[in-house]
This record gives sequence, structure tokens and C-alpha cells, in this order.
Amino acid sequence: MLLHYGKLNINDRKGDCLYKAPRGTSDILPQEQTYWKYVEEKAAFLCQLYGYQPLTTPILEDAQLFARTVAGGTDIVDKEMYTFEDRSGQKLALRAEGTAPVCRAYLEHGLFNLPQPVKLYYIGPAFRYERPQAGRYRQHHQFGYEALGEADPALDVEIIEMAQRFLLSLGFSEFSIQLNSIGCKLCQPKYREALRQHYSNYTTYLCPDCKVRLLRNPLRLLDCKKISCQKIAETAPKITDYLCPECQAHFQSVQQYLEALVIPFQLNYRLVRGLDYYTRTVFEIEPHEEGAQSALGGGGRYDNLIEQLGGKHTPAVGFAAGIERLILNLKKQKIKVSVLPKPIAFIAYLGEEAKIEAIKLAFELHQAGIAVIKATGDKSLKGQLRQANSLCTNYAIIIGEKEVKNHTAVLRDMITNKQKTIPLAEVISSLKQN
Repeated sequence: MLLHYGKLNINDRKGDCLYKAPRGTSDILPQEQTYWKYVEEKAAFLCQLYGYQPLTTPILEDAQLFARTVAGGTDIVDKEMYTFEDRSGQKLALRAEGTAPVCRAYLEHGLFNLPQPVKLYYIGPAFRYERPQAGRYRQHHQFGYEALGEADPALDVEIIEMAQRFLLSLGFSEFSIQLNSIGCKLCQPKYREALRQHYSNYTTYLCPDCKVRLLRNPLRLLDCKKISCQKIAETAPKITDYLCPECQAHFQSVQQYLEALVIPFQLNYRLVRGLDYYTRTVFEIEPHEEGAQSALGGGGRYDNLIEQLGGKHTPAVGFAAGIERLILNLKKQKIKVSVLPKPIAFIAYLGEEAKIEAIKLAFELHQAGIAVIKATGDKSLKGQLRQANSLCTNYAIIIGEKEVKNHTAVLRDMITNKQKTIPLAEVISSLKQN
């Protein structure tokens, strides 16, 4: 693997460090930050456009927050949470996902007293003990937004519309919106029983995890990725045949509003999402590209979650996407991203007096808001200009003994190699003009 920093190639030779980043985590190196800034800026702009405000929750939460809301029978609670006891004996967990902490903050800080719905968004790390693979890490980063306090299906559509707009703004053009309804606590019990009856005929073919799910959490059966289990799911009953009248009307309205906005979607009766707090509308966005990682993002409605945390019945709906997976797909599809601004000039010097002038000039340029890098150490002029070239600066500003006496500097164009001598007092204006 070649890492490109400026014009300098860094090969895959590594140092003799005693330590490495833990498995399933990664350093985000400077050359990768371009992608991260690109995604985060698009996310922040989108949320500002729709009136969603930023929220940052702690990385540490009470472990029961996730155990209670995500529920047993899911891999997150049963296998993937990072939990520990602190010195006071309290059981804590690293943030496993973003929605439950948002709901906890909504309750803890009385946001239910504000005009509803309350619209919030977040960007931050989440932690799950998963088998690391491309686009899936034990520490990953999520962008998500939530609208709390409103049951209107039009809000479901706003959440989906935002997800579509976000992906289009990143440069993705070929993806599908998979849509389903998983009903509510009135219609889900009958559907769970229908699933149990269906899968009971195929217990011999179920994977070990699905044999447990059959007893504890039948909806998770539809989410299994094992081929043998997927074949059984193909003939399983459809949730839409078990929806109560209210859920049926809600789902029809969601489809009607999406059609009114000409937002294409595909009904996917096996879509249940990976978390147990969802109710009614669920959706995922899948890339079309063959071999691409699974969902670019997804979400849905979770009308019972805040009530599970001790609050009043509060309908809510949201969306989340993994930033690493988005970046992986940006690279797969060769989508160009905006390059981060780089320093415009490099200041080189020859001699101690010139070094003092270089320090002063760098200070003045920074004060004027001009990005520059000043040489350090005792490199030769050739070595300093080689460094300027590797940093891809547009100009080199050279100060030697002659320039110190005359209060001037040499301004060299690093692309054409043309240079001219100008007064030190004109360096700022010259750089601003170019």
C-alpha cells in the first residue's frame, strides 16, 4: 500500500514500534482526513438545512442503557458490547450506538419541554466487538440524526428524504432505498408467533444463532446472513399481512408521501434492522455496485424507546450511517472529494539573522490569515526547497544575508521556478494577490 503525503511517497515499511492500534481500530492519518472532513461537512450542512441541531453525548454510558433498549437476543447486547465496572462498582459501557444516548439526553435535560419535534444530530465513535472486515470496525464512527416527539408519517419521509439528499451530496448516484414496516407492540406478537411456527419446520437447517433467536427474538431470524437461513426467510410470512389498522395506515401514508416527492423505494418485507427498539417504518440504503459493502445507512421509527427509559410515550424517528463505510464506498466508486487547503508558501532561510527574519515573517503571515510553513533546523537551502516541494506549496519565500540587509525576500513560484525579489513589507499583499 502506498500512502501519498504531498509529493512524497511513504512506502509500507513500518517502524519498530512496540505497540500497535488494537485490532478493529485504526489511525486516521493526515492523507485520510480529506475524506473525513468532506463527509462531516456534508452531514453538518444537511442537518443545518433541515433544522437539526448538534448534540454530543459521552462515550461512556450506563451499561443498562443499551441492555434495556437494544434488548437481548441481538448480537450487540449478547456478544459485542464493551462493558466494565469502574472503581465505584458501576457497570459502564462504551457507546454501542447513537440513538439510545440521544434519548437519554432528551429525558435527562428535559428537552421534552421544548416545542416538538426536537431535532438533533451527532457525529462520533461507537464501539462493538465485531469481527473486523472492510467497512466494519470495533471502533467506528457514526453520523446520525433523530426527530423526537412527533408521530406524523411525514416526519418518517423527511428522515428518508434527508438520507437520500445526503448520499447524493456525497456523490453517490446508484443506490436503492429498501422500505418496510415492522408494526407496533399490538401487531408484532402475532407476527412473532407466525414466524415461530414457520421456522419450527426448519430447525434442522438453522444456524446455531438462529436456533437461539427462534426462542428469544424471532424477528432477528429475518436478519440472518447465513445462506441456509436466508432460504428459509424467503418463504416466511410477511409482516405487512399482520399490521394493525393504525400501522397499515401509517405505512401507506409513508409510501404516498415518498411517491409525491418522487423518491424511489423498494418494499423489502424481510427488512427488520439490527436493533430491537424499532417500530413501524424501517429503511436501509443499499449500494448498487456489485461487491460493495452492505447498507450505506439506515434507520426508522422507535416510538417506544423513550418510554422504556422511564419517560412518557414519545414517538421518534431517525437515521444513522457509518462514516468508515461511506468513505470505503467513496473510494470504491472513485468519487472525487474536495482537497483540504494546504499552506500556500514555505519560508526558507540562510543564516541566523535570516532565521530571525523568517520567524518574524511567519508570525506576520499567520496573523494575516495566510497559511505558511517555516523551515526549521540547519538544512541547506537545497534541502529546504526539497521540503517545500514535498509539501506542494505554491511559493517559496527565501531570506538570506543579502535579503536581511535590504529588507527584501525572494519569492519563488514552485511550479514555474520563476522568482523575483520584493520588499518584505509587500510579501503579504503579493501572496494575497496570487
